[in-house]
Amino acid sequence: QVQLLESGGGLVQPGGSLRLSCVVSGSTISHYLMAWYRQPPGQKRDMVAGTKYADSVKGRFTISRDNVKNTVYLQMNSLKPEDTAVYYCNNQGGTLPWGQGTQVTVSS
Repeated sequence: QVQLLESGGGLVQPGGSLRLSCVVSGSTISHYLMAWYRQPPGQKRDMVAGTKYADSVKGRFTISRDNVKNTVYLQMNSLKPEDTAVYYCNNQGGTLPWGQGTQVTVSS
């Protein structure tokens, strides 16, 4: 069974950077178009980075992958308070079992 394990979140000041990781087990990420999603407090989960980027993160976030490590990354720069959310990885259809996510809080 496929499992997704996100990590790398935390508290960061506005303008700071974080790099999230998603280790995939039970399958090979080369089989999927992987993506990152986020769910802000009280809002629905939306995709922010995949083959395209949400307008709100374009130019600041970069998705990458290491097929050897079976890991997907999200480099987040110039973070803003509105980037505060729980971040998840999944394929672009969101059809894999969801992981726990990793909390990102942007605050001074």
